[in-house]
Amino acid sequence: MKLKIAVLPGDGIGPEVTDQAIKALNAIALEFDHKFSYKHADVGAIAIDNSGVPLPDETLNVCKDSDAILFGAIGDPKYDNAKGNIRPEQGLLKLRKEMGLFANIRPVKAFDALLDFSPLKKPNIKGVDISIYRELTGGIYFGKKETSEDGTYASDLCEYSVVEIERIAHLAFKSAMARSKKVTLVDKANVLDTSRLWRKTVTKLAKNYPEVSLDFLYVDNAAMQMILNPKQFDVILTENMFGDIISDEASVIGGSIGLLPSASVGDTYALFEPIHGSYPQATGQGIANPIAAILSASMLLEHFGLYDEAELVKDAVEKSLKLGITTPDLGTKHDKITTSKVGDFIADYISNPNDSNRNFSNIHLGQSTII
Repeated sequence: MKLKIAVLPGDGIGPEVTDQAIKALNAIALEFDHKFSYKHADVGAIAIDNSGVPLPDETLNVCKDSDAILFGAIGDPKYDNAKGNIRPEQGLLKLRKEMGLFANIRPVKAFDALLDFSPLKKPNIKGVDISIYRELTGGIYFGKKETSEDGTYASDLCEYSVVEIERIAHLAFKSAMARSKKVTLVDKANVLDTSRLWRKTVTKLAKNYPEVSLDFLYVDNAAMQMILNPKQFDVILTENMFGDIISDEASVIGGSIGLLPSASVGDTYALFEPIHGSYPQATGQGIANPIAAILSASMLLEHFGLYDEAELVKDAVEKSLKLGITTPDLGTKHDKITTSKVGDFIADYISNPNDSNRNFSNIHLGQSTII
């Protein structure tokens, strides 16, 4: 298969972790005789620095001319209190809207090798496997925003239509059909009209999927249940802001936000990114966890039906975790394991799954067979 991939490394640790995802994709291409080509473009703070806007037209054109987008991270503290209305995060919001990326899919899995790293009780999280479907281009993030001239009043409008709700709900139910056949709608229908529309629309749509059970949780209770009993969840369906909060909370289950990948998909385009931020304090130190970015690359492969290839990437990640070939956030068992060396090991495993244990001593010395 030939794929043109737009690479938007972004800010902070984004370029470092994205490089490791590309190593994994290149190893897959070599092993399975695919051809992946890449075109890099700026987004976020680096784009503001270079062109004055967080999403240049050139970047948007690169994305629209590609089969998929591999995204790093976005944000820089120097813009947190900057004068004016330009912020790096606007680049990602605009990209989602312009590309029609209405569904964000975030798998949450508790890896057996990392159960001890979670602050949650091991029996409560062992076997957790959740898929969160977050609506991505509507709701309060995209509603009309107003601030009074004297700065003493502000408002953010939350709006949803039946069409916006139905299109992501169909994706969630189809996913549930291939999993444990359960969808949980997370809302605040006891307070919000938009949530009541969500509940009414999803209840009606669920009749098209009689094999899938549907239940409802208010977002505050869902947040509590995510900690108390996350194994009860299969597919979670929710609106934009609730999904943002719930999916970040779910990162605690695995022990590190550096483990969670995501896909943002629409009718035409798809973007793949780790859910973590730009972590500017770690930039250039080689301590950023690249696994979420690498698993995002695995989701890219799955999106194009390359399931064997995606599974091999996941196997490589599992092996790295089992051997403790990890960055410091996961308490590496070995000295001097950097972001790059984790990527080297995973790429090497993809190319040599039967020899990677033996090759690790060379990788540890920076002499990986993958150059």
